[in-house]
Amino acid sequence: MDIPPAAPGRRRRLGRTTARPRPTARWGVAAALAACALTPLPAHAAEPVGSAPVSAAPVSAAPVSAAPIDYVALGDSAAAGPLIPGPDPNLACLRSTRNYPRVVAEELGAELTDATCSGAEIEDFTGRQHGFLPPQFDALNPGTDLVTLTIGGNDVGLVGAAVSCLNAFPEPIGRSCAAKFTAEGDELAARIDGISGDLDAALDGIAARAPRAKVVVAGYGTYVRPGGCYPKEPIWGRDADYIQSNVDKLSDLLRERAAAHGAEFVDIGAVSEGHDVCAAPQEKYLEGVLPTSVAAPLHPNARGMAAFGHAIAGAVRDGAGTTADEVRADA
Repeated sequence: MDIPPAAPGRRRRLGRTTARPRPTARWGVAAALAACALTPLPAHAAEPVGSAPVSAAPVSAAPVSAAPIDYVALGDSAAAGPLIPGPDPNLACLRSTRNYPRVVAEELGAELTDATCSGAEIEDFTGRQHGFLPPQFDALNPGTDLVTLTIGGNDVGLVGAAVSCLNAFPEPIGRSCAAKFTAEGDELAARIDGISGDLDAALDGIAARAPRAKVVVAGYGTYVRPGGCYPKEPIWGRDADYIQSNVDKLSDLLRERAAAHGAEFVDIGAVSEGHDVCAAPQEKYLEGVLPTSVAAPLHPNARGMAAFGHAIAGAVRDGAGTTADEVRADA
């Protein structure tokens, strides 16, 4: 994967560091205001005309608020939240204002730049998705404190594979997608193994552009429980197990590459267990072929995004506190 050069900066690693951020415009303005508050008035300015001199009351410094966390969200529809009510003005990305990046930003009090986009592939981090959208990496800069990403599902064609597994009739009427994909080896597993290098390049690209940022990689959900729930969801049991095993394989690869690059991993699969497409409508985090809430088929719904965002924000808090300084110090 071609990653354009970025401004020099140190690579992030796990563990704390004593490096401090360079002053920013926000800090500069706050410091100037604080300096004005601390500057004592001249003695004659504190004496009313025609009265005896009085002692000036001590002037207390106004509290200087820390700069909020500069947070950039990257990724595909599993992060963007297509069709969930509250659409982002950028309609080309089918991005919701109730997706997990928004939940994370609200819980951490962060300033969010949401570059997630439905249909995104790893190449869209540095290329123009749909031919006109700016590369997602354009949202990164040396002052970025926190980056989250979910990516890879479109690169390996997981949704298309799942759709090919639909069967209107029970076995043996129809064709097993698991049998098709494993006729000559395991096609989906091979696709997943094949993107390992692209994930490495993407994580390197983030580190080059946002060298002080804490990076959090989120996996994919538990879409269907073991054995499926045919005919509620029209995928045969063995096919449901095959598709979910490859979703888990992709999440395992994301976990592995995140660890290799000193990034945090959040297991969305564990968060969504029991809340899959077979669950009762009020318990679902992920929608099935025929959604029971307003969300795209085979994607997270608003309830799921809230749960995933809470888990990711919790991982940031547990590892680095809740301020920009603490996030940077942990990176």
